[in-house]
Amino acid sequence: MTGYVGPIEKLTEKNEYFRQVLFTGVHLQLVVMCLQPQEEIGNEVHEHVDQFFRIEEGSARFVFGDAEEHLVGAGDAVVVPAGTYHNVINTSPTDPLKLYTVYTPPQHPDGTVHETKAEAEAAEHH
Repeated sequence: MTGYVGPIEKLTEKNEYFRQVLFTGVHLQLVVMCLQPQEEIGNEVHEHVDQFFRIEEGSARFVFGDAEEHLVGAGDAVVVPAGTYHNVINTSPTDPLKLYTVYTPPQHPDGTVHETKAEAEAAEHH
């Protein structure tokens, strides 16, 4: 396959995995994510990777660096420039946060599926 074609909104809403890579190209990667109630990605930085987020269901707090925060919800988009420390936190105590993200360039091995955050963290520390 030379590209990706699919119902991204439906796939994002149905996804229950912490992270699932849908497409990896030379210059970008498409990933669906699901954060459980009050779960967070964790403070991270991608030195050479820009990242785009689109929220499909739920609400989140995006934290940039030490001082900047934004509350976002379904339909909102967020762009994180390379070199920016950031965290994504599901603000709901009861509902999952469903989102997709685009990394430029790719960040994870093609075909990556992490069912839980713990599984993702274990894979990243190896």
